[in-house]
Amino acid sequence: MPRIITFLTDFGLTDDFVGTCHGVIKRIAPEAEVIDITHGIAPQQVLQGALVLANTVAYMPEGVHLAVVDPGVGGARRALALRSGDGRLFVGPDNGLLLPAADRCGGVAEAHELTNSDYALDQVSRTFHGRDLFAPAAAHLACGVALPELGPPLAPDALARLELPEAEVGRSRIGATVLYVDHFGNVQLNVTREHLDSMGVAPGRRVELDLSGDRYYAVAARTFADARSGDLVLYEDSYRNVSIAISNGNAADLLRAQPGQELRIDVDVT
Repeated sequence: MPRIITFLTDFGLTDDFVGTCHGVIKRIAPEAEVIDITHGIAPQQVLQGALVLANTVAYMPEGVHLAVVDPGVGGARRALALRSGDGRLFVGPDNGLLLPAADRCGGVAEAHELTNSDYALDQVSRTFHGRDLFAPAAAHLACGVALPELGPPLAPDALARLELPEAEVGRSRIGATVLYVDHFGNVQLNVTREHLDSMGVAPGRRVELDLSGDRYYAVAARTFADARSGDLVLYEDSYRNVSIAISNGNAADLLRAQPGQELRIDVDVT
């Protein structure tokens, strides 16, 4: 059975980058099926790409997971292929992009640096490793090439890791960080339902949001339909992250929220 290759990048769809990588994959592995997770990751936003990959990998068939969000292309960062504990293969830059997803799949069981030129294009540019290095490596893995053939082993604890911000939970406030803003303007936070439960925030409870000194009221809800049109909603999204939305609106536009911003949730609101 042909292997599956999933594909995630910050390339966008305006230019030829995604299509060219598809072409490279199909020339090497014409029977492989490519599933595009997204190419709408904000440019150079490695954390955003890592979170989306980690959120979606459990819904993907087992196979090769190719991810390229690579602001360090052409620099000192290594090119990487790894196998997770459950047997999935990941290909991409060694900048932390792959590890949150691998951790959700049993951790890193084996990692190798992509140095064997037999499994890259004949000429590798300094600025498009997605086409010249990562796509060929993913295609060869899909064809059954053994992971060690791609290059020398790397110690799992030597791989680059992202610093994932932790929520700060106090007596009546939660210090949160905006992790991701989706296409609909929903704002994903590094807060879990357990954090809210520990502070007694149940559906219907009103809270106050403080973002860069601007304050807004929101209501905890199970779904958008539990709030009036235009109301800010604090809810658990489909990936079990606490997020902020507006019923029939765009929360990110209203809040002027961007990934990396700090946000405070005050639950002691009368």
